[in-house]
Amino acid sequence: MIKRPNTKAQRIKRHKRVRAKISGTPEIPRLNVFRSLNHIYAQVIDDVNGVTLVSASSSEKGFEGTGGNCEAAKKVGMTIAERALAKGISTVVFDRGGYVYHGRVQSLADGAREGGLKL
Repeated sequence: MIKRPNTKAQRIKRHKRVRAKISGTPEIPRLNVFRSLNHIYAQVIDDVNGVTLVSASSSEKGFEGTGGNCEAAKKVGMTIAERALAKGISTVVFDRGGYVYHGRVQSLADGAREGGLKL
């Protein structure tokens, strides 16, 4: 019998390892990414106070297009950057959430950079 690896458990393990080194402060919050099959979500989080400062996703009501591709991830990155700059946040620490920095995760980061955030 072939045993498949539990990829979700492996991602959570990688995410915990990354989170041991990265944390968001009120001055430099953390930009967290969650990727599902159909959508992508981003949050700017202050870990000291345990508060989500800004969020954006491809499942929002006004979002145009499908959420499961790189173009949508780039739009979400631009949206999160726009909202963060409106709140006075210009620098963030990027948290890839245990995902490989490739594809949709990379597109979201590039979109945030194009929107004016420093990662």
